[in-house]
Amino acid sequence: MQPAMTTPDPDRLLAEVSELVARFAPPGAKLERSTELTADLSIDSVAAMDLVMEIEDRYGIDVPVNEIADLVTLGDLVDLVARQLGARG
Repeated sequence: MQPAMTTPDPDRLLAEVSELVARFAPPGAKLERSTELTADLSIDSVAAMDLVMEIEDRYGIDVPVNEIADLVTLGDLVDLVARQLGARG
């Protein structure tokens, strides 16, 4: 399912990506831009790839594999999605 937006609203995008990340996070985990995917949420490389595939499907984007390793926080992930959506524009 692709959203109807071309330029993502940052708050809406954070909320949507947080919903996807929550499926991989421990129950009750705090999801903020500064939340670290590995340290705070224990998302390992396998879960990260599953998460990226869900994001690609949801937004109709391609996430470059070489950029996945650079993702530290939820904010980094949201920013990456925003860049890919903008490039798709």
